[in-house]
Order: sequence, then C-alpha cells, then structure tokens
Amino acid sequence: MTILLNDNIISSLGFTAEENYRNVKQGVCGLQFFADRYGLPEPLMASEIDDVRLNESFSGVYAERSAIGSWAQERSAVKYSKLEKASIVSVAEALKDTDIDPLGERVLFILSTTKGNVFLLDENESEGYEREQLLLSRSAELIASFFGNHNSPMVVSNACISGASAMITAQRELYSGRFDYVIVTGADMLSKFIVTGFQSFKALSQDVCKPFDANRTGLNIGEAVATIILTERPEDGLRNGDVEFTAGAVRNDANHISGPSRTGEGSYLALRAIMKGIDPDEIAFISAHGTATPYNDEMESIALTRAGLQHVPVSSLKGYFGHTLGAAGVLESVISTRALKDGIILKTHGFETPGVTNPLDIVTENRKTTKRRCIKMLSGFGGCNVATLFTKY
Repeated sequence: MTILLNDNIISSLGFTAEENYRNVKQGVCGLQFFADRYGLPEPLMASEIDDVRLNESFSGVYAERSAIGSWAQERSAVKYSKLEKASIVSVAEALKDTDIDPLGERVLFILSTTKGNVFLLDENESEGYEREQLLLSRSAELIASFFGNHNSPMVVSNACISGASAMITAQRELYSGRFDYVIVTGADMLSKFIVTGFQSFKALSQDVCKPFDANRTGLNIGEAVATIILTERPEDGLRNGDVEFTAGAVRNDANHISGPSRTGEGSYLALRAIMKGIDPDEIAFISAHGTATPYNDEMESIALTRAGLQHVPVSSLKGYFGHTLGAAGVLESVISTRALKDGIILKTHGFETPGVTNPLDIVTENRKTTKRRCIKMLSGFGGCNVATLFTKY
C-alpha cells in the first residue's frame, strides 16, 4: 500500500498544510483583485504567495543547510527563482517530523509543473539567472541537489493533471522497488506569459470564481507549491487515521487542444478504472476539478453521472486558491485527504445556483462524514484526465 507520509502547502492561505487546511475549513478565500498586474490593461482576480514571507522562510532553510560541509560554497552562485525557493521551502517543511535522509540513494524527487520558470523568456526579468533555468529539468535538479540528493529527479508536465500524474508516477516508482520514498512537489508561479495566455481564451473572471454555478463568469488562477511524501515501507505502515493512495488512473480522450470532451469520455474512463470493486456508497466526497468554466463543469457532471457517482457529494477548491496549474493535483490532494482524516466534506466556495444539466450534490456548507474514501478529479488541455482514490485507515 502507498502511504501518504507527510505533506506541505505554500500558498496565499499559508505556509503549512495545516494552516492552509484550517483556512479552507473556515471558508477563507485566498484570491484577491489586482487592478494593475504585469503591466496588463485588464484587471485580474488571482492568488499569490507572499514574497516577503517566502524570502524569510527560504533564508531560514538556506541557513540550516549552509551548516552542512561545503554546501554553501557550492550553491552561493545560484540565483533561485521564486518557484525554486518555494519548492525548497515546501520540501523542507514536509521532511520535518520524518526520519527521511534526503541524501539517500533510495529517495526520489519528482517535480510537477506546467510552465516552470517561463518568466525567464522575458529578457528584462532574466538578469542573474542561468539560461538553463528555463528548462524544467534544471529547476528539478536545483531543488533535489539543494537537499544533497544525487538521483536524477523526474519532471511531470502534463497540463492541469500534472500533479496527480506525478503522484501516480511516484506510486509506480515505489512499486518497482527502486525507491523507499518519493517526494512529489507540484509548483507553478504566475507571470505575464501565463496570465496573457488565459486572457487570450477569454477564460478569466474578474470576480471570485463560482464552480458549477449558473452565474459563473470564468476561472481564476493562482500560484502555489505543494509537497507529498509517499512510501511503501512496511515499517511506515498505516496507523489509525492515516491515508493511503489507493488507486490512480490517467485516461486521454484527445478531444481538443483546449476544450474538454462533450461526453466526458476520458474523465469517465478514469473514474471507472479507479472504482473497480468499489461501491459508490463508500465514497465520502469527490473533489472535482471544478474550474468554473462552462465546458469543464458540464463535462465533469456528465462523467460523474456516467460513472454512477452523481449522488456523491461534490466540492471544488478553486474558489479558495484559484487554479494553481501544475500544483493543483498535489495541493488539492493534500486538502482533500486532510478533510477525509478530519471527517469533513468541504463546501464549494462561490457556488449558489446549480449550473450544469446533470444534477450533482454540490456541497454548500461543510458537512460531517464517517466514510473512509474520497476521489480527486482533474482534467487538462489536450484531452488529458485523471482520477485518484484515497482511503482512510
């Protein structure tokens, strides 16, 4: 069994998983309105990580690591990007309260990101950075080497399902027996490149998004980093209240470069794969992708209905963080599994009026549950879809 050993989240709602979960549970929204951002004429509703707090946290982690041999001298010339700093702080926090030595040969790092340091394409922003930091692989190397790990880190970049795909990849690496621990970090930061890309689709809302709501006006985007440490070591066996990563499936329907399948085909197939032998009545809740766009919300309602899951409570976390891109799969898995441990089904921030043709039980207020399983769904550009199943011991 694959055990979720420890986790962390760095976002607009906090710098620990517990702080983020507590704020979501209390209904705190991390999105804010930016009238003038990146020199763009259109206002933006988004979430951002506090730069001051991040730099202070990174300085603390850097100082701790500087005490190790020639570490500081080797890395003194590196200018770490915001994504790399936040990832390093997130991993350091996730490693706390564990006995894991990140230098170990049987520890693997996986980075999930959609755009990495894409801001470096702008020559006005690139001063002091290595040109190679544009490469996702270089960011992964810098993060892993910061902790002295010499294994070649892996990168998973598969649109919006990247984080969950990285967790499935981690589970396969553990199954292979090559590693005892896999540290999965999902990370993406906002930039002019990313914002203008979504604006070109006319997909961004200047209000807080409303997943599955009839009055939704589009999605919000946000920056975040989240880390999950996975293991299959018997000595790290499940204790009462722990959560296992039970199953995960990726199904691609190749519907369109940006639009989801109108029949929910890939998402339905992913749900069907993880639900083999599982009664829908065992599922406490489904954490949907829930981007608050008409095509995504409608597609998910169709897929869930086709899979016989339309009566299971559904929630979306996008109204708290926005869409955090390559971090979403990891971040939302952390929040969902903490809610499962807590026996809570979290409400969908922003939802009021049903706005999909296939009726779903969208959660409007936090509920209690005694059920032990939950599902996380994500979908992305190019027709990629993923579903994962978690079980509380």
